[in-house]
Amino acid sequence: MKKIIVPVDFSKHSEYALKVAANIAKKNKAELFLLHMLDISDQMISITEATKRRELMFFMQLANKQFEKFIEKDYMKGIKASPIIKHYKVFEEVDNTAKEIDADFIVMGSRGSSGVKGYFVGSNTEKVVRTSDIPVLVVKSDTQDFNPKTIVFASDFNKENLTAFKAIKQFADSYKATLKLVYINTPNANFKNTLEIRELMRTFLNKNKISNHSEDIVIFNDYSVTEGIQNAALLLQADLIAIPTHGRKGINKILAGSISEEVANKSEIPVLTVKI
Repeated sequence: MKKIIVPVDFSKHSEYALKVAANIAKKNKAELFLLHMLDISDQMISITEATKRRELMFFMQLANKQFEKFIEKDYMKGIKASPIIKHYKVFEEVDNTAKEIDADFIVMGSRGSSGVKGYFVGSNTEKVVRTSDIPVLVVKSDTQDFNPKTIVFASDFNKENLTAFKAIKQFADSYKATLKLVYINTPNANFKNTLEIRELMRTFLNKNKISNHSEDIVIFNDYSVTEGIQNAALLLQADLIAIPTHGRKGINKILAGSISEEVANKSEIPVLTVKI
């Protein structure tokens, strides 16, 4: 990870994300790109071009002053941080910016299901999780020293998750963290017995050429996958939840739902999503 995007609305939750991103940047000698969307009102559309340019200049100068204060933190010392200011509030701009600068990672603050005023810490966090082609780490609370030691990798362990698993394992290895492989068994049409699940997980590990550590394989029964992931993470005292995501869009997302979005929205500990 050499280029990390941190969406910023200058709230305390985006500061939580900045602190974690700074930790990751130091470990990887990476550069931070702080992305801010100008809060331009709809009235700007109807005004003259000259007035619009003056308004934009004012807001950009104001944002630059906020950036200077925002990154004036001890944990930012020695880290290269570049502000990026966009003129519109469209969540796809996070993806577009990631492509423009060839970013490797996104760290976002979120208050989750309780909601909060602020562009990047509300429901738009879920939209970024859904649409991003690069890994997204969602941070909910203030973390003094981001150093995960137990990471839950929740999956159905089908072969399509192999690439995401490799990326997540690499992240876990960089922190020398224990990776717990968790399968959530629910009482529905997808129910499997213990032997079937263990065989599925063993096959998955063999395809990754990883030796089978039975103590790191966890089968957890719950009423729903989302609740199961959160409860398993609590039971295992995990510091982070990692989930592969299909990045469903449009009608497919509405019909199938998105476990990664729900967990990112509800979990109190950081959630890392990696697109399949």
